[in-house]
Amino acid sequence: MQFSPMLALHIAGGTLGLLSGFAAAFLRKGSNRHRITGNVFVVSMLMLGGTGGYLGFMKHQIVNPCMGILTAYLVITAWWTARRRDGRVGSFDKAALMVPLALSAFLFSYGFGFMHSPTSAKSGDVRSAFFIFGFLSLFFAIGDLRMLVRGSITGTQRLARHLSRMCLSLFVAAGSVFIARAHLFPVFMRKSGMLFALSFLPLLLIIFWRVRLRSRKRYQENPVPRRTEAYAVRA
Repeated sequence: MQFSPMLALHIAGGTLGLLSGFAAAFLRKGSNRHRITGNVFVVSMLMLGGTGGYLGFMKHQIVNPCMGILTAYLVITAWWTARRRDGRVGSFDKAALMVPLALSAFLFSYGFGFMHSPTSAKSGDVRSAFFIFGFLSLFFAIGDLRMLVRGSITGTQRLARHLSRMCLSLFVAAGSVFIARAHLFPVFMRKSGMLFALSFLPLLLIIFWRVRLRSRKRYQENPVPRRTEAYAVRA
């Protein structure tokens, strides 16, 4: 592909998002360094998603622009979830729901039309990609809808939503750098599977934080009695 300023911004956004994302993932949650690197990650991912969507649109692709919109939606809703400490849902959350709903409807409709139109193969998109990302968008829409029905999201549920969506955005950045541009890395990294492992590390982080938050929730619901309380009971 011909080098352009938009491509340079896309690469810069992916690289900066990758560095800040992994840094935020391992820094202590709630610290100033975590908030700063998290904000850098959000801005860089918006840059990555916006430029990636534009480049895909200029190449007459369908999936890449949709994934750019979905990436922007993920980081914005994750950032907003952490910002709203009261956990209440509002007009922003209702408007955000329209994004994955519109994306899933568009991808499904285009996917079914793609199946019956052999001439559309010139777009360069894989048929299954429409349905994969259509179901992914629908999955996020269902999560938003459940939150709206409850009327709020607090405690470990709020943290789980924030961390999961941030890690999924990091997975997009990792795939854009380590998989899509594997040729930029040394041969030993490509042959050893290191790039593959780094790309899917954000998904492992989701599992780790889910397990940790669930353990934390169980501890809060069934706290261990203090030693002084135990002595009082014996007395």
